[in-house]
Amino acid sequence: MAAEKVRLSKEKETLLITLYGKALESRRPDSLLRDRFADEAVGRIDYDFSRLGVDRNLAAGLAARARIMDDWVRDFLARNADAVVLHLGCGLDTRVQRIDPPAGVDWFDVDYPEVIGLRRKLYPAKPNHHLVPASVVELEWLDAIPKDRPAMVVAEGLTPYLRPEAGRRLFSALVEHLPCGEIVCEVYSGLGLKFVRNSPACKATGAELHWAIDDPRELEQAAPGLRLIEDRSAYDTEAAARMTLPARIFIFFWGLIPALRRIGRLLRFGFGPA
Repeated sequence: MAAEKVRLSKEKETLLITLYGKALESRRPDSLLRDRFADEAVGRIDYDFSRLGVDRNLAAGLAARARIMDDWVRDFLARNADAVVLHLGCGLDTRVQRIDPPAGVDWFDVDYPEVIGLRRKLYPAKPNHHLVPASVVELEWLDAIPKDRPAMVVAEGLTPYLRPEAGRRLFSALVEHLPCGEIVCEVYSGLGLKFVRNSPACKATGAELHWAIDDPRELEQAAPGLRLIEDRSAYDTEAAARMTLPARIFIFFWGLIPALRRIGRLLRFGFGPA
């Protein structure tokens, strides 16, 4: 089978960072994700992944972040077997394959048309799995999403790439359209955005970052009805244990400083009837 050539730039190209990081981590014998789907996809793509500078430490962090979000989705689906899942800015992430949702769940992967086109070439179709070729901030796509079922919304690695006004409008529209459910997302503080901008992986793609969220209450104010359920560090002890010794030492001392401790957060919100 011929390899798929990839022609993506800037923010769209960053999806290859997360895909490759998860693939690398999944090759470890003690892998958190065991994401063979990501590893197989990497093998089918004609692209020089070495230019992204993804190392063991970044791969461990990406896998730990994904595992936390996977667990949140699994928990929600265990309580809502007829749910809708919206995976916003899905990139080439294989969450739907990793979780393999129950038959009663409708899963929607939303991303730019060229990204969805690449997904169609790399991954086999699944029942009740819908691919939505649209920018997440062009909200017309929401009209096709059921509005009478509980929903889990996943925005992994998405918020920094949104313009603040567009991001707030997106969260507000989700809460207005969907009857109840949860939204899980990753956010960075202003300081965190500076760190990410200067990372080798981000510099390699030329991606632009816009939206810093220093306080989860900003999202609650943007989308009345949201209520924070859980707030976790993006760099927990499980991720650190899989990193190099210098990285583990750095993260330990990093965690002693409040401003640094909060540069990257994983947030879980509820909305609608509790």
